[in-house]
Amino acid sequence: MTQVLEYRGHIRNWRALCEELGVSADLAREEREPAILIRAYETWGTGMGDHLHGMFACALRDEEKGQIFCLRDPFGTKPFYYSLTPDGQFLFGTSLTKILETPGFRRELNERMLQIYLTLTYAAGEDTFFKGVKKLMPGHWLIFRDGSVETGRYFAPSFRPDETRSLDDWADEIHGTLQEIMKEVKEDGETAESFLSGGVDSSYVFAMSDAQVSDSCGYDDPRFDESPLAAQTAALLGRENRRCRITPEMYFDAVPYVMKGMEQPLADASAIVFAIACRETAKHTRLCYSGEGADEFFGGYNMYRNAERYGENLPTFYVGNTNIMKEEDKERLLLRYDPSYRPIDLVQDIYRENAGQDPLTRMSDIDIRIWLEGDIYLNVDRMSEAAGLEIRMPLTDRRIFDIASRLPSRYKVDAEQNKVAFRRAASKVLPAEVAYRKKLGFIVPIRHWMADPRYNGDVLARLRGASAARFFRTEEVEAILQEYLGGNSDLWRKVWTIYTFLVWYDIYFEEQ
Repeated sequence: MTQVLEYRGHIRNWRALCEELGVSADLAREEREPAILIRAYETWGTGMGDHLHGMFACALRDEEKGQIFCLRDPFGTKPFYYSLTPDGQFLFGTSLTKILETPGFRRELNERMLQIYLTLTYAAGEDTFFKGVKKLMPGHWLIFRDGSVETGRYFAPSFRPDETRSLDDWADEIHGTLQEIMKEVKEDGETAESFLSGGVDSSYVFAMSDAQVSDSCGYDDPRFDESPLAAQTAALLGRENRRCRITPEMYFDAVPYVMKGMEQPLADASAIVFAIACRETAKHTRLCYSGEGADEFFGGYNMYRNAERYGENLPTFYVGNTNIMKEEDKERLLLRYDPSYRPIDLVQDIYRENAGQDPLTRMSDIDIRIWLEGDIYLNVDRMSEAAGLEIRMPLTDRRIFDIASRLPSRYKVDAEQNKVAFRRAASKVLPAEVAYRKKLGFIVPIRHWMADPRYNGDVLARLRGASAARFFRTEEVEAILQEYLGGNSDLWRKVWTIYTFLVWYDIYFEEQ
């Protein structure tokens, strides 16, 4: 007998799976998806992840074999954590809180993760900020039996560029595949809205969906406000756009809420904005689409333009989308620094696996495996759940990645633009002014707000407080702070990364 112990997610290809596995398609979703998981496990065992499309993390008890089987989706859209305690107890869950609140669990800080965090701004890799608690990595399964844990991998990104096809061929395949996926992301009777920025990814998803309402965030400062572009896109599509105006006060007030809900510190400044957007959107819908995944799959980041210049040097320095502090910075800043624990070591196995690929492919491979899971998808999952909002990401799909894995790099980035083939596909349903709009990024005015004495009181207090003195050389923190306040706004990321860690630490270790 098999039973589902834990599950969160959305299985997109449920209709096909019901037919193949003999599960009634008439079941309500909350009964149907567990039934699919059980039959998939009994049919395919550790290979079941290869047959599921969508977002999922689960744990199943196999009574016959006396084991617990756990699974996480290929890209890590849903988190999964586990811990094997000294007394042999196996703890697990799709949230850290479930483990932390288990009676008898001893909460201890894994301080060396701070060295990873100060560079990457998120908790990358298997380890977490809690001693003895690990992440099940994307595309992996886990079996707990007889007091021991075994893990294995069923999926890893692989790339095999096909140079025989034209740009239009690739655009047609992207578009046709997304058309099929959009049929699966919503069930009859569900009504969804769609997050919309000024970029092509969210615009394409919105255009391809049946959502009639889009949701955007904006600021009073027009230098950072993409919401007029989003409103323009919605108008061109003949649909509605709702705008949430974010003030500095609203932003800083949300920081403790976000750090608590995230469960691990995250210094992505856009995460605060996303959390506010989720709360506002949840006031009028329970389901929303979002456009994550395309940048990493199809070459969306401007830094990818430098890929060829980096060449063979990539494995010596490229650890993903963010690189805030160098090792010498952390050695100078931290009271306790371990030179053997470096972010670059987290990605060396990936570099060994993608050896021989072109530099752009190697960069995007790192971002797909490290950045997406550790930052983007964690943010989407934790903040949407905290708000009571379900988010589905049509572009994060193994079938979309399959296209990207075969797409030559020249159709990802060229001298004129990024996401070349993806934009061509999007232009089938979007005006050229939207499909080919220059990438702006999700800009947040925190660089300026944090230097403003009207808003930065908590930042200054924490960087000069007792918790900071536990981990940092206070004179070094103060030197960074003073240089930033003195006008070097480029230092905002360092200040913000230290600050968000301290907010998180106080919540989880000082305010218990």
